[in-house]
Amino acid sequence: MPPRLTVVELVVSDMAAALAFYRRLGLDAPPEADGQPHVEVDLGGGMRLAFDTEATVRSIDPSWTPPSGGKRNALAFACDSPTEVDAVYADLVEAGHVGELAPWDAAWGMRYAVVHDPDGSQVDLFAVLGE
Repeated sequence: MPPRLTVVELVVSDMAAALAFYRRLGLDAPPEADGQPHVEVDLGGGMRLAFDTEATVRSIDPSWTPPSGGKRNALAFACDSPTEVDAVYADLVEAGHVGELAPWDAAWGMRYAVVHDPDGSQVDLFAVLGE
């Protein structure tokens, strides 16, 4: 059997801030996870989203440094409707998160928006137009 993708990991500078952001998007991380060096959230279907602090990563690889020079990854969250894309984007921006691209109707038939999590990782919000 070939390897299976089961975990996507994000390296975060502030666990509590990162988890607060992702809780706003509906992920279920318990409050006591805020102070942990490693947290995993079950996404269902055998997938997990893991968070490791920079200190945790450096404890494994002392030469590790945060990437620089642009985006290297993105997470995309499906919304139930174009209106929800607008509402979620507004909620995150009003909470102080950086909005990179305000909601727009994309040529590929989706309402789309882009925000950044507390560490600058790209988070896309989308919904199929006409639903």
